[in-house]
Formats: sequence, structure tokens, C-alpha cells
Amino acid sequence: MTHDKQPDTFRAERYKLGTRRSPLAMAQAHETRDRLAEAHGIDPAHIEIVPVTASGDRIQDRALAEIGGKALWTKELDAWLVSGEIDFAVHSAKDVETIRPDAFAIGAILPREDVRDVLVGADSIAALPQGAVVGTSAPRRAAQLLHARPDCKVITFRGNVATRLAKLAAGEADATFLAAAGLKRLGETGTGRPLAAEAWLPAPAQAAIMVECRADDARTRAFLSAIDHAPSRAEVLAERALLAGLGGNCHSPIAVLTRTEGDTLSMRAALYSPDGAEHVTGEARFAAGDAEGPQRLAADLLARAVPAIAVHFAGA
Repeated sequence: MTHDKQPDTFRAERYKLGTRRSPLAMAQAHETRDRLAEAHGIDPAHIEIVPVTASGDRIQDRALAEIGGKALWTKELDAWLVSGEIDFAVHSAKDVETIRPDAFAIGAILPREDVRDVLVGADSIAALPQGAVVGTSAPRRAAQLLHARPDCKVITFRGNVATRLAKLAAGEADATFLAAAGLKRLGETGTGRPLAAEAWLPAPAQAAIMVECRADDARTRAFLSAIDHAPSRAEVLAERALLAGLGGNCHSPIAVLTRTEGDTLSMRAALYSPDGAEHVTGEARFAAGDAEGPQRLAADLLARAVPAIAVHFAGA
């Protein structure tokens, strides 16, 4: 939703915005702050950016699924929200756990960026050399790659964009994947080759910035509502409803593409076995805001999934 500027309502207010310290997280925090300042006609200085080093940023030598999952991106900011040290937290929506504490509310989803993945190191998946070593820590990317190119070898690549590009330049792998949205937000738009989203489905909630606040904080919820983008919110909530229906976790290779078509959402999803050997796909159309549509698709996918896939989903 969008609102007219409210220069009098929030001009005297001060807010604290919590974020991770990584370069991409800081870019997203600044985008959020600037959108809020513009929407309300206030000085950006009214919104203080308060960075934290998240556990997921400190531990770089193991896959996320092995060390605690998505909570490693959110737990420090969650604690600050609960204590009142910050008024709201800015996250990459794809990094936020599906089931969140009732104490928190999604105050805004910003306009979603390019949802595509970018392949760095080759012009296409088909152009990867035989037996190519590809670095990624995402089970979805690994499974999709191995499904298309079972000859390739996947090794764990963690770290921010600069770290992963440095590993690639050092010859640790022949190629890697990055998110187009992250590259754009960092000003790295010339890096790599985007993969068509219809053929290479993105991660749930990829390319969306989520802003959370305390559910009982009416002042902050009203403040954030001015930058909430209804179509992006509908897509992200639908993809999170799909995740909830699947009962997936960080080990579960899930890919989904949702398109807004007027008041209707068109969703295509795929589940994989981690080795890419097995997969199941499905599609659904439903009204924006209808959480049952994605859940029906989840049930259909699980009903048709072979054991090698189903074992990785709690809903199976």
C-alpha cells in the first residue's frame, strides 16, 4: 500500500532501525531508511541505523543448515526488538524463518527486486565445463545444478558477495551463483549472467526486503505502512505460506516463482532431492492474500514426491 506523505505526524519522532553489518544488509537498511524519509517527508537522520554482527556472518566455514539455520540471521535483531533497543529490523525476506514469534509483525515488504539468480564463471549452465566445480551453500542451487548437470561437483561457498567472488577469483571453484537483487543493491550489475527465472526457479521470498517490528507497537506499524508494497507483500506471504505447508527447513531444496497478474497470483514450485536426481513440480493460481492456495499446492507436491524428496520435508 502507499500513502500520501504525512509530514506532521512523524516529523518529531525518532526511530532506531536494526540491521546486520554485511554490505548488502547495510545497503538494504539505507534503502529502507530513505524510502521512509521520502514517504513521510522527514530528514533521514530521524532514523538511526543500528548494525549488529549476526551469528550467520561470524561463522563462515560451514553450511547454514549445519549451524542453526535461518535463525542465525535473525536472533540478535530479535533480541534487540524484544528489549526495545530498536524499533524495527530490516531483513532479506528469504533469510527469515517461516514461523516467527507472535511478538513480531511484518511492518512492510519493499518493492521486490529482480528475483533471478546470476551465474558467475560461465555464460550458462550448459556452458559449464564437464565436471565443473561450482561453489554454493544453498541446497536449492546445488540441487537445481545437479539436476541439470549431474557431472558437476558442488562445494560449500559461504560469505558475502565480495567473499564469494574472491574465492572464485582465487580458483576455488569454476563458477558460483549470486542473487541479481543483491548485486544490483551493491552496484555490481555487470557481474555474471542472469538465469531465466522460468527455467531456474528462485528461492522463496528472494529479492524482497522485509521490515519487522513489535506486533503491539502501533506507532511503528503506522510509520512502516507507508512503504509497504502490496503486490510484493502478497507474493512473499504466498511463498512463505508454501514453505509453511511444506514444512521445509534449510536442508530442503525448494524453488518457487510467483507472478502477480492483477488480483491473482500465479505460482510455480519445485522440490528436489539434495543430489538433484529427483524432482517434482507443480503450479497453482489463487487470489492475492489467499494462504490456502499455496498450502494446497504444497499438499499436492508432497503427495507426488518420491521418498528421496519427501524425507526432507516435515510435512511429509
